[in-house]
Amino acid sequence: MYFKEFPKFQYDFAYENDTKVSVVQDITRNIRFRRDVLANVTLYDEYDIIDGETPEIIAEKIYGNAQYHWIIMLANERHDYISDFPLPEYTLEKYIVDKYGAQRYATHHYENADGFVVNSDATGATSVSNDDYERDLNEAKRRIKIISPELLSIILKQYEELM
Repeated sequence: MYFKEFPKFQYDFAYENDTKVSVVQDITRNIRFRRDVLANVTLYDEYDIIDGETPEIIAEKIYGNAQYHWIIMLANERHDYISDFPLPEYTLEKYIVDKYGAQRYATHHYENADGFVVNSDATGATSVSNDDYERDLNEAKRRIKIISPELLSIILKQYEELM
């Protein structure tokens, strides 16, 4: 659905001693929501991603159509399904073990009571393990913006106008 309305153009593909012309979709278009729409807090709700949910699952759940997954991605300025969304627990566990091995519970850094990174000798500094650090990063990806289903027609209209 997202790329369907993108313009098409002819592209020359070179094959050894031959050139073949094909009509291709221009996926280089850069489509974003208007900043004023996203800045208005009344236009969206916050949503906490459940373990294993994908943008398609969320779009189906919220908008009744998995093809609106791109709305979830653009509204949150997330572009990569893997690095921009929280990993499911079993995948996160494997990632941490693969990345840190025996150093999994070693100190990654120190924080103060306000959550700022500090030196180990700072007053009130507490250590944060590699495991805790990766879990905190993963959890930070869990909360996303969901544009109200009532505004879906407006968003789709703006999208069409950008094309």
